[in-house]
Amino acid sequence: MPREKTDASAREAFSDLLERHRAIVFKVANTYCRHPEDRADLVQEIAAQLWRAWPGYDPARSFTTWMYRVALNVGIDFVRGHARQQRHTVPLDEDLHDLADAQPTDHESAQLLRLLQGFVDRQPPLDRALLLLYLDERPQREIAEILGISETNVSTKIGRLKQRIRDEL
Repeated sequence: MPREKTDASAREAFSDLLERHRAIVFKVANTYCRHPEDRADLVQEIAAQLWRAWPGYDPARSFTTWMYRVALNVGIDFVRGHARQQRHTVPLDEDLHDLADAQPTDHESAQLLRLLQGFVDRQPPLDRALLLLYLDERPQREIAEILGISETNVSTKIGRLKQRIRDEL
């Protein structure tokens, strides 16, 4: 098969999968960025890194697990790089468009969501990733695989984060 056809089919397969699972990219960008310009930059960087990593993707494994792993690593690197540049944390003023797909219908729910968003913002990058995956209802085994930690560590960290949420909220 000519190389051009292989490259075209790889691009098409990648584009289809990226389009089908694009919500993952936006969830990660929304978790790590508050300003629309930063989110747009991060979305682009995640897509670029996914494309660069595409040749190493093993189709025998879950695409979404692989995608989360790449996207979260890019998000964490983005936060670290941004923190070095800014040397301060951006406060949460804007909507976090899709945290756990929650759409508060009353004032109390909206207030609770804002408190949760503020809590998430104050967490280190790895804990943010863990919360995002937990709120996205990913199984602990998958979270462990995505983050490169043990299932026991996932369980322990989730338990500690839940307790801190209870204490703070």
